[in-house]
Amino acid sequence: MPRSNRPRRSNGPADDDAQGIERMMTGWRTVERRRGHDWNVQPITANQATKDYVCPGCSLPITAGTAHLVAWRADGLMGDAADLAARRHWHNHCWRIGVS
Repeated sequence: MPRSNRPRRSNGPADDDAQGIERMMTGWRTVERRRGHDWNVQPITANQATKDYVCPGCSLPITAGTAHLVAWRADGLMGDAADLAARRHWHNHCWRIGVS
């Protein structure tokens, strides 16, 4: 019997959240040192950017379809899950000029 090329359905929102966290933790990212702290930095392509965010560097919107990056602490005291939950979406330029 030939195999199906149709995508499989997820098991619901909890499954999607777990996959999202796994993707963030294992995706293409770097660790940068800024103002005495280590930060995980992961670029988001324009195709991956499906929601609007507010940049913490300039307080201006990052609209869906705009390439940007996501940063979260790599050396937090509360553990990886808490650091990941506190991640922020930044304009590339705002991140380069400094972390607040």
